[in-house]
Amino acid sequence: MKTISKFLLPCVGGVLIFVLAANAQDVPNDQVDVWSVIEDQWNAEAKGDKKWADRLLSDDFSGWDNNSPAPRSKASTKMWDRFNDEQGDTIAHELYPLAIVVHGDVAIAHYLYTSAFKDNNNETELNNGRYTDILVRTDTGWKFLGWHGGDD
Repeated sequence: MKTISKFLLPCVGGVLIFVLAANAQDVPNDQVDVWSVIEDQWNAEAKGDKKWADRLLSDDFSGWDNNSPAPRSKASTKMWDRFNDEQGDTIAHELYPLAIVVHGDVAIAHYLYTSAFKDNNNETELNNGRYTDILVRTDTGWKFLGWHGGDD
């Protein structure tokens, strides 16, 4: 029995250390993946990508921008995004991540931003603001479940 326990204990301990190390590595990778989706959304908007909402918003998405009277569904967000695209273009932006918390298959990310929007009259408006984004892990990667924020 002593021979078996001398052999098994180091093996089980080694496997346990490997599993704990692998799990510890998941958290930073999840945070990186979540931040990548947030950057993808901003970059897609800046590039005029009309399909970003279909790709990045969950079907049950509900987001509330500061300038909205109520939370918006995925369909409403897509409609207002088309309207805003007709008014001009985001010509520059910078994101400032503050905190990302991943809890299982849900992530919450807080960040600040600065953006520049050029309207159809060639007027440029600079804005600063903040967002809290809620993302959910899906079979195809992280997607926005909701957000709240906007220009300060």
